Amino acid sequence: MEEQAIVIALVGVLGIGAQWIAWRTGWPAIVLMLAAGFLAGPVFGVFDPEHAFGDLLEPMVAIGVALILFEGGLSLDLRELRHAGAGVVRLATLGVLLGWAFGSLAGFWVAGLNWPVAVLFGGILVVTGPTVVIPLLRQSSIQTRPASILKWEAIVNDPTGALCAVIAYEYFRKVSEFPDATIFEVVPPLIIAAIVAGLIGYAAAAVIAWAFPRGVVPEYLKVPVLLTTVIAVFVASNQIEHEAGLLAVTVMGIALANMNVSSLRSIHPFKQNIAVILVSGIFILLASSLKVEDLAYFNWRFGLFLLALLFIVRPATILISLAFSSVPWNERLFLAWIAPRGIVLVAISGLFALRLAELGYADGNVLIGLSFAVVVVTIVAHGFTIDLVAKWLKVKGASRPGLLIVGSTPWTIALAEQMHKLKTPVLVVDPSWQRLSSARQKGLPFYHGEILNEATEHNLDLTPFQVLVAATDNEAYNALVCNEFAYEIGRDSVYQLGESAGQDDHRRLPDSLRGRALFESGFGVEDVNQRQTDGWIFRQTKLSQEFRYADAQAKLPESAHMLLLLREGGTMRFFTHASRPEPRAGDIIISFSPPQKITAEQAAAKNAEKRGSKAQPA
Repeated sequence: MEEQAIVIALVGVLGIGAQWIAWRTGWPAIVLMLAAGFLAGPVFGVFDPEHAFGDLLEPMVAIGVALILFEGGLSLDLRELRHAGAGVVRLATLGVLLGWAFGSLAGFWVAGLNWPVAVLFGGILVVTGPTVVIPLLRQSSIQTRPASILKWEAIVNDPTGALCAVIAYEYFRKVSEFPDATIFEVVPPLIIAAIVAGLIGYAAAAVIAWAFPRGVVPEYLKVPVLLTTVIAVFVASNQIEHEAGLLAVTVMGIALANMNVSSLRSIHPFKQNIAVILVSGIFILLASSLKVEDLAYFNWRFGLFLLALLFIVRPATILISLAFSSVPWNERLFLAWIAPRGIVLVAISGLFALRLAELGYADGNVLIGLSFAVVVVTIVAHGFTIDLVAKWLKVKGASRPGLLIVGSTPWTIALAEQMHKLKTPVLVVDPSWQRLSSARQKGLPFYHGEILNEATEHNLDLTPFQVLVAATDNEAYNALVCNEFAYEIGRDSVYQLGESAGQDDHRRLPDSLRGRALFESGFGVEDVNQRQTDGWIFRQTKLSQEFRYADAQAKLPESAHMLLLLREGGTMRFFTHASRPEPRAGDIIISFSPPQKITAEQAAAKNAEKRGSKAQPA
């Protein structure tokens, strides 16, 4: 008991610690988790999950994989998929079949795996993984169409690859149990079991979709009920057919995502937290479960297999799938190169490696190590070359972080115009076409629609925007927008104009529901609107080694207020009521300042200068 508690604590510390280091450094979290688990397990022998948990390890991993697949299914909104274009549909249908076939052939002929293991692993290789692809796209700033195709291919193929593996495993399990059975005796029962499992998952989703909005389940029990239902569906479906539970929970997640259950929006943050914990825990457990003798299987054939995966399997899958499509050739070549694998590949491989070993397939033992190798090689190869390849193929998008402004007012239009001049991608969002007239007249990018509407999620790509400023005339609405997007953009990257009520006013919104307040003084909506009417303007000041922040403050009017500083790479740092960024040489300071009053002496000198210039001969 004590050993198990220590192992659980260590797994949590290593997994979440690796995720935190990845956030601080920008390194791939999955590689750091692999290194942490490998060092704690086979290298230093800090703990051995199989010894600590024994027979419980397999069901723990299985339930964790089921919850991860359910969470992945919840991300698959088919309405949004329709806007992704025909390229995604091709990759989700023809591409899956081609990738499965080519991956299986490479596993059998190149890696030397026996045929059942090669076919099962080929199905798992269909997965690319949104947990790896989406952060990579955000860091590299790829153009909208290829980025959208990669994103949705990863989201769709996450559960699809798992289903391919389930189909392959169930087929070969039946064959091993009944060696003399024909294909017609094996396949129909599998199809029937798959249909029944899918119906169980859909029925569970329908019950949740009916019960949650009607108040049958109280708010504080919704998350526990949902998680318990997922586990119950997984276990019940497995009683019908081995591993049919993975199919059932995937169908349940996809069905819920497309039933328009408004109550599910409130549990998304918790769902994401559970996913992070499960991903970290399973990855550390599987990495620490590796044995040195398992790594002894690696040879030159596995090296060739990895090369074939990079340079033959993926390019052939993409180029054939997108043949005669509207996707330009440069984007096809880019898609043919980028295919990093992630946690789902390792989790499913680890689960089925245990299953294959039970069926007597010796090569099943190498699946965990081989899947780790695929993850590391693809992340390193694609992660370190994506920028270079994107520039070479001319699919690179705006490299500077963008600013999303919610609310079209004279103040926000002036801010957007200032940032637009500084080459910062900016977008003004407002549901009123009339209020957007100033943005249209000034040629500023805009979006006509309600930012909180679900349709906006389908039609507006928020990937380029790393900072949000909510500055409508309604302070409560601004807080609602910031609170909604805090989980997607980051709590530290959503800002709003400060609330006019005082800190001790019990009627004010609590800080936990609001974005960070702009300006050190915490200007409210009425404050900036009044100053805008009085002629206040935005000014920019460039800092250098000779001209420092104190010099900039001295040059500006005494009542000027600092709003933000813009780093040389385009990163924005805002001055708020709670913090002030540290200015340095090369930064551009954006301030909100009153119009400078010209003294009589300055006016006279200016007039004299004008008269002198007119008097000079042509």
